[in-house]
Amino acid sequence: MKREIAKYVSECDVCQRIKADHLKTTGILQPLAVPAWKWEDIHMDFIVGFPRTQKGYNSIWVVIDRFTKSAHFIPVKTTYRAKQYAELYISRIVSLQGVPQTITSDRGSLFVSRFWEQLQTALGTNLIRSSTYHPQTSGQVERVNQILEDMLRARGLTYSTKWDECLPLAEFAYNNSTREFAYNNSYQKSLEMAPFEALYGRRCRTLLNWSKPGERVTFGPDLVTQAEEQVKFIHSNLKRAQSRQKSYSDKRRRPLVFEKGDHVYLQVSPMKGVHRFGVKGKLAPRDHRKMWASSRLELPPHLAAVHDVFHVSQLKKCLRVPKEVVDTSQIQIEPDLTYQERPIKNP
Repeated sequence: MKREIAKYVSECDVCQRIKADHLKTTGILQPLAVPAWKWEDIHMDFIVGFPRTQKGYNSIWVVIDRFTKSAHFIPVKTTYRAKQYAELYISRIVSLQGVPQTITSDRGSLFVSRFWEQLQTALGTNLIRSSTYHPQTSGQVERVNQILEDMLRARGLTYSTKWDECLPLAEFAYNNSTREFAYNNSYQKSLEMAPFEALYGRRCRTLLNWSKPGERVTFGPDLVTQAEEQVKFIHSNLKRAQSRQKSYSDKRRRPLVFEKGDHVYLQVSPMKGVHRFGVKGKLAPRDHRKMWASSRLELPPHLAAVHDVFHVSQLKKCLRVPKEVVDTSQIQIEPDLTYQERPIKNP
C-alpha cells in the first residue's frame, strides 16, 4: 500500500503543476554544426529600447558570422517594414559578404514575415528559427548584444542621442580586438585571434602597430595556402570549443525523451512572461496545463497564436492520463469544507 500511495501522490495533477522542480535542467546541449566557411552561416537579432537619435534610429540590427565571429551593427527604426530591412540586408550584408547558406534567428515579426521568407527562398538561404521562448538557440548573438550594449553604455553620457554615430567605431573595436588590446573581452578565445584576422587572414592596420619584430608579410601563392591553413585551424578550434562547452553544460543537465502521443506540462515562469498565456501573478502555476506531445505540441485553442515548438527544458512529463484526473477548479467548496455533488445527467 505504501508504494501505491507514493505513486498516487507523485501523479497528483495539482502537485505536478505547482511544486518546484529541484532536479537538473532537462535537455542536453545540442550545438549547431560548425560552419565550413566564412559568412556561410550567420546569426541575426535586434537590440531595442535605445533613446531615439536625431536621425530617428531607436534599434540596432546585429548580424554575426558564426565562423569568424565578425559582426555588423546596423542602426534601424522599429517602424521599418520588411521591404526596408530587405534593402538594408542587400546593401549592408550581401554586397559585402555574399549570400549566406543559413540564417539563425528568433521568431521576431520580421523573421517570420512572408516577405522575408520569400526573399530568402529566392536567394537560396535556409532559415533556422529558435524554439519558442528559448533565446539560448542564438546564444552567440545574445553575447555580442551584451558587449555592444556595454560599449554604447560607456559612451551614453556623452552620446545619448548620437549613439548611432558611435556604431562604426564600436564595430571596428569589436572586430579588431586582440589579446593585447581587448575591449570587453571581445578577443575570441575559441578562434585564438580577433574576428577581423579570422575573416581576412591578417591583422587590421590601425594607429597602433600590431606587427611584431621580424614578422614576415605573406604574398602570392603562400597567402592562399596560409588562408586555407587558417580556416582549418579555426574549424578545429571551434569544434574543440564546442566539445568543451557541451561537456561543461551536460554536467548540469539530464536527458529527457518524449514519445509521440505523450502528455506533457508546458512550464512557464513569471520571469518569462506568464501573462502571455493569460496567467498573471506570483502565485500562478509553474506549469500551464497538459498537452499532447509529438514533434510539436498540440496546443489548446487559446494558445493558437503561440508557436507550437518548445525546447525540452520547458516541458515536463505528465505522470497520469488526463481523463483520470478530476479538475479540482470545478469543485465549489463550502465554508464548512463540504461540497454538493451534482447528479449526473442521463444522455
